[in-house]
Amino acid sequence: MTDNIDILQTGRTGPYVLFLHGIGGNHGNFQTLMLGMEGVRAIALNLPGYGDSLPLEGGLSFPALATWLSGFIETLGEPVHLVGHSIGGMVALEHTASFPEQVASLSMLGATAAFGGRDDSFKEAFLKLRLAPLDAGETMAEIARSAVPATVGANASQAVKQAAIHSMSAISEQVWRDILNCLVTFNRREDIASIPQRVCVISGSEDTNAPAKTLAKMAEKFQQAEYHCLEGVGHLLPLEAPREISQILDKFIAR
Repeated sequence: MTDNIDILQTGRTGPYVLFLHGIGGNHGNFQTLMLGMEGVRAIALNLPGYGDSLPLEGGLSFPALATWLSGFIETLGEPVHLVGHSIGGMVALEHTASFPEQVASLSMLGATAAFGGRDDSFKEAFLKLRLAPLDAGETMAEIARSAVPATVGANASQAVKQAAIHSMSAISEQVWRDILNCLVTFNRREDIASIPQRVCVISGSEDTNAPAKTLAKMAEKFQQAEYHCLEGVGHLLPLEAPREISQILDKFIAR
């Protein structure tokens, strides 16, 4: 199983903390954040089809991603602290609901409990808008250069923007299509009240993809959750505020 998954790892002692990246990212987006954490074994995984992680044979779906993640966690031999950004947070929530015995705690960064509203027309419009550039012949690099500036906060440095553009540019067109079609199917809205694990929800005050107001309300519905809002930060939290997040997670996991 581990031969099929591309990982980035720091730390040799302490509990396992697993990081799952966002739709336009990769495991490298967590590097600075992971290096800032203390007393943990941090592992960031590239999702199937990203980097050197092999695609899933049956295609992308949230249940399939949870099963894929379960196989990796089994090799570690103990429950893990799951940390997911954006769609990675959705995968982490799906996994927590499906394999609760493998999860010590759950942290969601710029991630919601369901995609969009309850109306399918929103999903259809979202997919049409996001896939139109590919259908028109644009490359992933061109899409990244136009998309990234709108996803970060006003304080994001040029280095942060370039890192995000580089990550997104490396995604294959087919994986981009597949992950977008997977994204719009997510809905664990009705299940979060039954999650017994401790939960940490972190939002960016300038995030328009997963608005702070939405995440604050979501945090209230978990059995035991804490909520943090980072001022001046947009949707790309691991790149925009790695040190702040590592400090929050260190304290959260230590408790």
